[in-house]
Amino acid sequence: MGTSRGHSPARRTAAALAPAAAVAAAHILPAATWLPAVRRRFPRLAGEGHPGHVALTFDDGPDPESTPRFLDALEVLGVRATFFVLGDSVVRHPSVVRETVRRGHELAVHGWSHDRPWLPGPAEDARALLRAAGAVRELTGRAPRWYRPPYGILTSGRWAAARTAGLRPVLWTTWGRDWTADATPASVRSAVAAGLRGGGTVLLHDTDRMSAPGCWRAALGALPGIVRTCHGAGLSVGPLADHGVRGRPA
Repeated sequence: MGTSRGHSPARRTAAALAPAAAVAAAHILPAATWLPAVRRRFPRLAGEGHPGHVALTFDDGPDPESTPRFLDALEVLGVRATFFVLGDSVVRHPSVVRETVRRGHELAVHGWSHDRPWLPGPAEDARALLRAAGAVRELTGRAPRWYRPPYGILTSGRWAAARTAGLRPVLWTTWGRDWTADATPASVRSAVAAGLRGGGTVLLHDTDRMSAPGCWRAALGALPGIVRTCHGAGLSVGPLADHGVRGRPA
């Protein structure tokens, strides 16, 4: 006797896989906010704040070679910023973390490590984010307020983990594309300027840990020009704490 169409092996396989596919879709679909067109529909998530202010942010540190150079440059410019740090680097380079805070900058959480969360792992996401936030709090005595996931991939699991850790997810409105081997100060300034406006959040990197070797020098070289452009347009520059974005999950 032949197998009925309603109970064929192919249909049974499809039925068995459907729940897993639904879970995977629910996990990864929120990460579409990485795309500029999607991100613009969520201004608070993109980091839009006071129209007279630009938030300056750096990802992937701390780095004992490069981060102090950014701290020195920011000191000369008279500007403070928000540094999204990785927990595993925080525990390796505590002196850099303390110096960043001593100079008046804000620390935020970029995760424990710089991984891509393609597969659902809500329990591990929550543990890693709590661990990273705890490392920052233990070293500085201050609870971090913000979270930016690596690569801007904000899955549903990492969104929930941020809420558990008491962190507000913040992405960016413009970036310098400063992680490539061919980045230059001029190219970084140009990339930032293409999306720069009052109320925006600028993304740069203070290390080459996850980028082309030495590429941080392009961001460092671009920094004075970016700040001058903002000031020339009548915009103040500073950390997310001064940006008028609410700092706890909704």
